[in-house]
Amino acid sequence: MRISRPRSVLLAGAVAVTLSATALPAAFAAPSSTAVISEVYGGGGNSGATLTRDFVELANAGSAAYDLSGFSVQYLPGAPSAGSQWQVSPLTGAVAPGGRYLVAQAAGTGGTVGLPAPDATGTVAMAAASGTVALVSGTAPLTCKTAADCASDTRVVDLVGYGSAVVREGSGPATGASATASVARAASLADTDDNAADLSAGAPTPVNAAGETSGGEGPGDPDNPTEPGTVRVHDIQGTTRVSPLDGQAVTGVPGVVTAVRTTGSRGFWIQDPSPDADPRTSEGVLVYTGSAAPTVSVGDSVLVSGTVDEYYPSATTQSVTEITAPRTTVLSSGNALPAPVVLDAASVPGGYVPSADGGSIDALPLEPAKYALDLYESLEGTRVETADTRVTGATSSYGEVWVTVEPKQNPTRRGGTLYASYTDQNTGRIKVMSLDSTRPVPVANVGDVLSGTTTGVLDYDSFGGYSLQATRLGTLTDRHLKREVTREQKRDELAVSTYNVENLDALDDQGKFDTLAKGVAVNLASPDIVSLEEIQDDNGAVNDGTVGSEATLKRFTDAIVAAGGPRYSWRYVAPQDGKDGGEPGGNIRNVFLFNPARVSFVDRAGGDATTAVKAVRTKKGVTLSASPARISPLDESWSDSRKPLVGEFRFRGEPVFVIGNHFTSKGGDQPLHGRYQAPARSSETKRVKQAAQVNTFVKSLLAADKSARVITLGDLNDFAFSPTMSALTAGKALKPLISTLPANERYSYVYEGNSQTLDHILTSPGIRRFDYDVVHINAEFADQASDHDPQIVRVRADGPGHGHHGHH
Repeated sequence: MRISRPRSVLLAGAVAVTLSATALPAAFAAPSSTAVISEVYGGGGNSGATLTRDFVELANAGSAAYDLSGFSVQYLPGAPSAGSQWQVSPLTGAVAPGGRYLVAQAAGTGGTVGLPAPDATGTVAMAAASGTVALVSGTAPLTCKTAADCASDTRVVDLVGYGSAVVREGSGPATGASATASVARAASLADTDDNAADLSAGAPTPVNAAGETSGGEGPGDPDNPTEPGTVRVHDIQGTTRVSPLDGQAVTGVPGVVTAVRTTGSRGFWIQDPSPDADPRTSEGVLVYTGSAAPTVSVGDSVLVSGTVDEYYPSATTQSVTEITAPRTTVLSSGNALPAPVVLDAASVPGGYVPSADGGSIDALPLEPAKYALDLYESLEGTRVETADTRVTGATSSYGEVWVTVEPKQNPTRRGGTLYASYTDQNTGRIKVMSLDSTRPVPVANVGDVLSGTTTGVLDYDSFGGYSLQATRLGTLTDRHLKREVTREQKRDELAVSTYNVENLDALDDQGKFDTLAKGVAVNLASPDIVSLEEIQDDNGAVNDGTVGSEATLKRFTDAIVAAGGPRYSWRYVAPQDGKDGGEPGGNIRNVFLFNPARVSFVDRAGGDATTAVKAVRTKKGVTLSASPARISPLDESWSDSRKPLVGEFRFRGEPVFVIGNHFTSKGGDQPLHGRYQAPARSSETKRVKQAAQVNTFVKSLLAADKSARVITLGDLNDFAFSPTMSALTAGKALKPLISTLPANERYSYVYEGNSQTLDHILTSPGIRRFDYDVVHINAEFADQASDHDPQIVRVRADGPGHGHHGHH
């Protein structure tokens, strides 16, 4: 079982750079007693060659594993010209003590025998007769062009020049390399830093980290069978989420290649064109080739040998069934592909996933006619097709878009799919990605449609669960979703807004400031008070003790003026350095902006990072002990979390109390699509305690003045139907305004294709006449300044009346 390839590998093929502290010899004047280049062959695929590819083999003569993370193998022509460049092949993983590590390079048109599964793959076409190969600590290209200059470059761990190479170690290059011969070290791996003495020519003998060597393709070779073995794909997949053959070797598994992934976490999918009669057993499986680019094509009929593995992208996700360390024989090409399974409202069941009372569902027999996630699991690795799917989650920076195959399932007014409750999951949501680098997923907003058919294989990853890896994408039908503009407040209405501005700091580019500022000045029609979440200190993630936000707020308020808004003033309480969670070094905090032409702030000294605000009863009603100030900042419920900011304002002579919140995030909760069902919401415990703290403070204000006008708002990181909201509203101290909207408008955030509400505005009973609006400008759009939509409430200053609400 393997756990967790990082997202960078899954999506971008990025190489993590972590240099081994022990792997930096001063120069190759000091021979290596550990990692060496053990064999070099540049004749792969040449006329007369047996092997189809060039390769470089590394070896470890030491007694401990040698970490290659962040290292590279580099190649330079034997007689470098002024324009010659070192060509870089990045490495990952390690060389075991006494082990080998195989780096495949470019393939030629000749040869009949493939390399064993390489441990890394480059694209360098090495010359058969002459060249230089270096093992380098780092991935930046070397610049040396002479033996002396390269000897003084401390990044060079080992170097082999062959043929007539100018750059080599010692008295001369290794000799004898050709289309049919490599140069290799003796079995002792001795390194005297003299290529001519240390390496000799012979038939190429590539060995990979698994100890595998090149096999022939003739009959009787167990590595390359020409007849199917006894195991079929449906035997590997089995009737549960975990293969009954997990960890076992399989030989000659037949299938047709249906899709190939050539970037990131590489591999290809095969599907058995002769399915069994059990709807629970998938007929497709991923053949995982790791860093090696697959050498098969769609339509190839293949036999695959390797080891069955259940790969868990993370500890709480479901697994992907794979064949790893594969050896593949191509029997024929150009074969028809199995017909795709249609995913639509008729085929996807209404149930979401079975429950194991919080335990793992891995061993439960699949019920694909009853549960959507069981259906998707029964199709893991097989061809599927969707048609005319509506976008429910805009295209992300990772080139992913969420669609629904059940268009009538909890639709929002603007085309999304509403997340209605913990027990009513949206079964039709599916993530679409493209396997065709020439045709990426189109840039789509919520409500757009992928028209026509989208076809591909069904995969699973930790970032949303089941995904359609498209080999054919539908075309985008743009539904022209508009960013909303709310109405301007009337003279006697106090307009108060909440806006999460996503880690804004003074180092951000001006475009982010300008877009966020337009949201305030235009889309929110310049509220009188804006409660901001995620304002960082002035140098953002730089961790140097800075806690002030003056430069950040100056840039933001200047940008609002430039966008046609008023000149806002601001108030906040700077946090203690490193005490409020969020991005390390960012010192995230809540901030109030206010328009002094419309509303005044009551400044009362005493508010700081650690002093708790109190309600003070006076003959004229209730006031705050300090303003601005924080609620119970030393209570354990706020440890490593943003503390609520409380401010006392006056509008048309009357006090209004505003509480800006940013509760702890949902990070750490088990995913909706994960292996543990029902998923645990571990982060909820802390939010419920935080909500109770705010509720207690609001009640203290109301105990001193039951008609006190209190507006509690912000990013509460939880849903209207959550225990967090129950704790916050306990005793009817606060009314959640999201519940006053029509059900299909109750959202301000989109996550994994679900339109949901994490942001809220709540009001005390003393506020009877209000107009409330969620202003959709970000969450549904591929191009967004924040991942949250702002909200606004307009409160009438005059006497009691009937509450009403609206949207625009």
